[in-house]
Amino acid sequence: ANHVGFVFQSFQLLPNLTALENVMLPLELAGQPAREAAQAMLERVGLGERLHHYPRTLSGGEQQRVSLARAFVVNPDLLFADEPTGSLDAATGEKVIDLMFDLHREHGATLVLVTHDPQLAARCGRQLVLAAGRMA
Repeated sequence: ANHVGFVFQSFQLLPNLTALENVMLPLELAGQPAREAAQAMLERVGLGERLHHYPRTLSGGEQQRVSLARAFVVNPDLLFADEPTGSLDAATGEKVIDLMFDLHREHGATLVLVTHDPQLAARCGRQLVLAAGRMA
């Protein structure tokens, strides 16, 4: 895969960067134009009014949406999501997952999702179970 995106349980946002700067970062590291694409992606995830806010001023759901924007801004061929709702309450987690699946469909990325939530796993096209270090 040429482009890979990551969404982590604990957000992994850089605290000294704004939401916009966090989303711009992977594009800047790749030497690509960043500001317009990052702003558009933050608007897509409903954070157009929070571009210049730092992670500490955002709710958990907002931080995870910044993480989703950062992952999808590079138009990944492959997206890894490790317990993306693990740090969120149930209602917020459901909204974030709905958004992640919407973005997944829009971008056509292959999604590899790690979860302990059977309802979330049921939304995936294929499920693999890892038990005691083995695929079951």
